[in-house]
Amino acid sequence: MRVEQESPNQTDVIALIAELDAYQDSLYPAEARYALDLTSLSKPNVLFVVARNEQRAALGCGAVVLNDLYGEVKRMYVRPEARNMGVARHVIAALEAGAYKSGCRELMLETGPYQPEALRFYGRHGYMRRGAFGAYPEHPLSVFMGKSLCSPTDHKDD
Repeated sequence: MRVEQESPNQTDVIALIAELDAYQDSLYPAEARYALDLTSLSKPNVLFVVARNEQRAALGCGAVVLNDLYGEVKRMYVRPEARNMGVARHVIAALEAGAYKSGCRELMLETGPYQPEALRFYGRHGYMRRGAFGAYPEHPLSVFMGKSLCSPTDHKDD
């Protein structure tokens, strides 16, 4: 498996993001969703990575929006058939390493309570629950998490 920074404006990646949107639409009302569109994912302050198998099929993706104070993890998704294969672990590691290399020392994210797998995943990777950040309102369908980044060489391989 390869995880590399890529453009989100590719047919197979657009399909991957559409799957994520459909999944999110099945869980949360529109007013509780804070997804980035393709134009936003293509901005220069966004690291967007794609995990691909040996046949170059897109298995998962994720992004970090970098700003002056922190980075925000967005658009993390792994296709159902590729889950439990370490794809998400490789995607978050690539995002964290890329953010750190860009000077970011703290990552934040917003996810939802109806995604217990995501909550467990982020918790296992050092993300702690916290209050709302940035322009997010406190909302019962939002769970906010954050993590301080250390040097990628300090990470344990799990």
